Amino acid sequence: MNTQGKAFKYPDNVDTDVIIPARYLNTPDAKELALHCMEDIDTEFVKKIRPGDVMVAGWNFGCGSSREHAPLVIKTCGTGCVIAKSFARIFYRNAINIGLPILECEEAAEEIQANDEVTVDFDTGVITDITTGKTYKAQPFPPFIQNIIKSGGLLKSLKEGEHND
Repeated sequence: MNTQGKAFKYPDNVDTDVIIPARYLNTPDAKELALHCMEDIDTEFVKKIRPGDVMVAGWNFGCGSSREHAPLVIKTCGTGCVIAKSFARIFYRNAINIGLPILECEEAAEEIQANDEVTVDFDTGVITDITTGKTYKAQPFPPFIQNIIKSGGLLKSLKEGEHND
């Protein structure tokens, strides 16, 4: 499984209220929520994001509240992957639960710049900045977590498992 797209670059400590401002959480519709993804830090994000594009961030991405809405809106926008120096623990788990691919790679997060063209191979953890030609190695998820992400989330992977029995 791979993704390729343009990089959107963000700083350290991007919290869940920046990812999806709480003022919009009165709707259960993920597509409607996604229209407001990142708007308090990047007003053009939802207008520019294309399927497969990559978010690149610093330390502690997704800190703040434990709501699943944050990784859900990132995924719903079409983001192919989030690469960060580190993720807040609950965001990390929520991302896996809803099937949003994320990778921790300090060097890639530091060096990849906004608008660079990036590919990610989730099976190997290899991140390639096509713009600069540089490659980075993140720790890939073990096969069972890759299966959760490929299935589109934990619940979907469990339902698929029921059909394989």
